[in-house]
Amino acid sequence: MKKVLRDLKNLENSSFVVKEEIASQFAAPFHFHQGYEFTYIVKGRGKFYGGDSILDFTEGDLYLFGIGFPHYFINDKTFVKSGEIAHSIVIQFGENFLGGEFYLKPEFFDVKALLKTAYLGIKVIKPSLQLKKLLLDAPKNVGLKGLIILLRIMEIVSSLKKEELTIISSELFENSITTNKKENKLDEVYQYVLKNFKGQITTQKASSLAFMNESAFCRYFKRRTNKTLSQFVNHTRVTHAMHLLAEEDMSISKVCFECGFANLSYFNRQFKAVTGKTPYAYRKEFS
Repeated sequence: MKKVLRDLKNLENSSFVVKEEIASQFAAPFHFHQGYEFTYIVKGRGKFYGGDSILDFTEGDLYLFGIGFPHYFINDKTFVKSGEIAHSIVIQFGENFLGGEFYLKPEFFDVKALLKTAYLGIKVIKPSLQLKKLLLDAPKNVGLKGLIILLRIMEIVSSLKKEELTIISSELFENSITTNKKENKLDEVYQYVLKNFKGQITTQKASSLAFMNESAFCRYFKRRTNKTLSQFVNHTRVTHAMHLLAEEDMSISKVCFECGFANLSYFNRQFKAVTGKTPYAYRKEFS
């Protein structure tokens, strides 16, 4: 799947846009913007691809994406089949939505630092009730009231401590704008892994999707992601296992095979390599 540039088409007489998506599943394609975006997941769960990382997402999650940051939310099949309705609130604004020099004012220094980091993507860890209320109020307010809400959201998020934020992509990530929108040969590979990680993933298939021979692909993939394809696949599988261990009532061995691992000992090693914990210890934290 190719990245799609989605322009920020502001409402008339507005410097920002608030969108509310309520549907059986999130429909936005793999895309990026020439602007910034807060995304709040009111209802939904599944896989999130952002930059060079794959995470689980669930209700209550809040993200901030910078200029050119590619992102894509895919609802779990179990969520779609359950008949539940996905619900998200999105606030989009341009780089200079308050004028070209507002970042230079001392009151906005923390905001400027936050937005500078957002090109790697940011996830807010456990947003406060106050922050969630502001996000839920955003679609109900337009004009100056809406702008005040946006500024309040920016103030709260920019004042959070480093340990209250997760940087989504690695420092090696090249986003869509800084690379002059050159074609990312890994887009199809990411989608191939996302859709098939429970089964067999081959370098031959992945390299063909990137239109490269296998040796050149392996070098390119390692250079762009700082992981081998095998490490990337295992990371994806472990991410899914974390979700199952926390949310589903199934044995650890069943989780192992459900995530595409061939044997339990290898699953245990890979899970600990990624999380620093054994599957048993990780599940115990949620019991």
